[in-house]
Amino acid sequence: MRIAEIRDSTVPISSEISNAYISFSSMRVSVVAIVSDVVRDGRPLIGYGFNSNGRYAPQGILRDRMIPRLLGAKPEQLLDTQRDNLDPLKAWSLMMSNEKPGGHGERSVAVGVLDMALWDLAAKIENKPLYQLLAERYRAGRFDSDVGVYAAGGYYYPGKGVEQLVDEMKGYVDLGYETVKIKIGGASIEGDQERIEAILRAIAPARLAVDANGRFDLDQALAYAEMLQQYDLVWYEEPGDPLDFELNAAVVAASNTPIATGENLFSMQDARNLIRHGGMDSARDWLQFDPALSYGLPEYLRTLGMIEELGWSRRRCVPHGGHQFALHIAAGLGLGGNEAYPGVFEPFGGFADDIAVENGRVRLPDAPGIGIETKRELATVFDDLVG
Repeated sequence: MRIAEIRDSTVPISSEISNAYISFSSMRVSVVAIVSDVVRDGRPLIGYGFNSNGRYAPQGILRDRMIPRLLGAKPEQLLDTQRDNLDPLKAWSLMMSNEKPGGHGERSVAVGVLDMALWDLAAKIENKPLYQLLAERYRAGRFDSDVGVYAAGGYYYPGKGVEQLVDEMKGYVDLGYETVKIKIGGASIEGDQERIEAILRAIAPARLAVDANGRFDLDQALAYAEMLQQYDLVWYEEPGDPLDFELNAAVVAASNTPIATGENLFSMQDARNLIRHGGMDSARDWLQFDPALSYGLPEYLRTLGMIEELGWSRRRCVPHGGHQFALHIAAGLGLGGNEAYPGVFEPFGGFADDIAVENGRVRLPDAPGIGIETKRELATVFDDLVG
């Protein structure tokens, strides 16, 4: 088995929505297709990958460093000889060869894009859904048959008032979600409080989480913590800068609402510093590391090993991103759930077209690999890429 070709491109997910920190008006993501020389039913097996929303397409790093390293590899540098398959762990080491530690930035995103495609391809070669392959390799064959998911939305949008926001959240509940999430910090604290109260009245008994996207300084973060404690919220997400662990610890200590964070930490070492210094409570709070943004599954496996060594359960992990890759990881490795973006960041948000969310949970398709082919609009993106 060898890699015959790697194709890459960028796809816009631009819209006028914004959170408390950024607008998505010029957002693009990278997409890659790793073409193998393994032929089934007259066609080569191809692995597909893309990066999560919130980070721009890392095209320069992909083309200048990561893709050439994979294409220049000798076959034995990429082979899992015991399984007669591609070895994504070897490929990861090859991509990271001659790279200094630290300074993660967009490099972690570029590696994550290719890593997603490598695992998709490896699972297709074994003719298994990715969650089954992961369970067999890392969890003694045990996997979760469905995964708890929450609907992330509630962005700020020109002309979008409280009534439209409430309708959006009610729509998610009608789709089968039992937890929804909105953005805060892009309005006044009084305005956000009005939004929160209106939604809670409309969606009960469904529950609400809120996300500040790292916007607040310490005083603002604490003021919001005090305001939020009167509501039974699922969590208060990313109150301050993701690397300001002292701020995070102060908010955790002051908040009666669980804290969730981690989506903007891109390495095991940064995640470990959060656990060591961020004041997080392993019985109450939530970790949201996104494998597609943080060097892919090999680094995520190291992160899971680290948190368990420090007394955390992987059931406290609910990855950011709302994509099928994280959903398979959640099912195959026994995580606590997964984000979803119904109707947002299409065609990359959401899961298989023919599997509905039921009672806040979603099953996974039996298709080999990640199942990108089970989401028609997303499959079209990759059909255009490979021709």
